[in-house]
Amino acid sequence: MIKTYKIKHHKDFSKEIKLAKKVAKFAIIHHSRSSRDVAHLGLKSSISNQVLKKYGRSKTVKEIKSVKLTVPGQGIKCDQLLKEILIPCVDLKFNYQFPNNFDKINQVEIGYKYLYISVSFSEPPLIITDRFIGVDLNATGHCASVAIPDSGKVFLLGKKAQHVHIKYLKYRKRYQRIGAFKLLSKSKKRESSIVKDLNHKISRKIVQIAKENNAGIKLEELTGIRKTAKSKKSFRYALNSWSFYQLKQFVEYKAKKYGIPVLYIEPAYTSQTCSKCGSLGTRKGKSFKCPICGHTTHADINAAFNIAISTKVVGGRAEDGLSVTAPMFSTAFAGTEPYTHQSAQETDCVEGCTGQPQIAIPLQVGQL
Repeated sequence: MIKTYKIKHHKDFSKEIKLAKKVAKFAIIHHSRSSRDVAHLGLKSSISNQVLKKYGRSKTVKEIKSVKLTVPGQGIKCDQLLKEILIPCVDLKFNYQFPNNFDKINQVEIGYKYLYISVSFSEPPLIITDRFIGVDLNATGHCASVAIPDSGKVFLLGKKAQHVHIKYLKYRKRYQRIGAFKLLSKSKKRESSIVKDLNHKISRKIVQIAKENNAGIKLEELTGIRKTAKSKKSFRYALNSWSFYQLKQFVEYKAKKYGIPVLYIEPAYTSQTCSKCGSLGTRKGKSFKCPICGHTTHADINAAFNIAISTKVVGGRAEDGLSVTAPMFSTAFAGTEPYTHQSAQETDCVEGCTGQPQIAIPLQVGQL
């Protein structure tokens, strides 16, 4: 597992970065891989080699906008007792605050203000468990609905996302109409930054819930959903503007840190099947009702419970020593207390959660 840490260095590297940019331009023009060819520029050969390696083999890059000084692991000295790193080729010494149980430092990238330190950690073994939380990813309303079958608790995360997309959609329409293309580009970058930050917060909360409950995580396999989903125009925009893949990647690498298994299940009928009796029910918008047992709930919450207890694993991950022997549908929730929705105040939930579950049809006592 590789993690990158960002540290402020308080030193002027503008001269070296300008030289690195010249080396990069030389590499693009001549496709050189030897530091001898750029020795006359005066940049340290260990750094020149990294720049040449990156840009000399590229066939698509034609213009250099920004270059960082890249120092490989061989050129870095680390004292783990003092938590101190020394980079002799640029005469830089600094202290780090990240965990000391790393295997090695892969490389350090130096920018105008910050250091980017790539560090390798050993991955802990996956926990063996038959307990899973279900995560239903949504394009409208909340980004993720998380269900814990054992306790019946539900977390609704990322309500802010839909407001962000609507807000920046209006900005883009306005900027396109008046021809303000620079502002249009800035608004796209700003929206992307907000989405990425929110995905980080949501994924961190999902992993935290799994860790606290000593459980694995089950997600829907949404590959190709944009091509297969049949929906009206407003929903298609929400579907295409939210980065499901990015959120999935964030959940995966954060879960690895604690050895939490992540499984993917078939998404078909998860929100249309009753999580109590397994019958096909009726979904209207965000509400679900089962005609057989009378179970009523929020459709996304119903889907999250179905995902948690599903055994329809995609990708053959069930043989990795993980126990997924629970039935697809279970009556384990019958006769228990209603599920409890955790508010932001109770759980220190991510921004965008709401204190109320927004259920169109109230739950019956003794169901979920």
